[in-house]
Amino acid sequence: MKTSELIGALAADRTLVRASRPAWPITAAALTGAALALCILAAWLGFQPLGAAVSARWFWMKAGYGAALGLCGMMLLGQLARPGARLGHAAIAIGGLAVTAMAMMAASALMRAHPGGMRSLWLGQTWAVCPWRILALAVPAYLALVWALRRLAPTRLALTGAAAGLLAGGVSAVVYGFYCQETAAPFVATWYSLGIGASALLGAVVGNRMLRW
Repeated sequence: MKTSELIGALAADRTLVRASRPAWPITAAALTGAALALCILAAWLGFQPLGAAVSARWFWMKAGYGAALGLCGMMLLGQLARPGARLGHAAIAIGGLAVTAMAMMAASALMRAHPGGMRSLWLGQTWAVCPWRILALAVPAYLALVWALRRLAPTRLALTGAAAGLLAGGVSAVVYGFYCQETAAPFVATWYSLGIGASALLGAVVGNRMLRW
């Protein structure tokens, strides 16, 4: 077959292919990871009394913070899963606003606290284990996301891995809130952020290898 004939044959085959929607596998992977993390939390640490927790503002403060950063990671993944897609400003804005709002709440709480109470607001009772627990609970969601992303077409692997780690860390922070009884914004701003950030950083390192085609 001549080159011109091959080109003509390829041009004649114009079957439409439905564009993939990366949001569906990414969402399914995140929900699967959240369910696995809940099961691990139940077997590992258990749950706090949820009846009293869900009526408290601090419970929703922590859940909202993790959910906002997770949403930022999900929106970034929806763009990074397609070759050549540009990163939108909306995802970055959501993440930036969440971090800024939490930092402002933490600063306000510290300014209103008496000098002797600032340390307890910042460290709480579980500062030494909180980031590690969030990182550990992020592993199921991250692995599920990697499995989904390997069936898509990311090209910026480290950045995609970081976004997957951010989403997994946000999911983990929400799940961990079902156990964690820390109530202070300075604690959340520091140690929850550290756990989620570690998940994103580790996700970038691991994703650079595991997401290769």
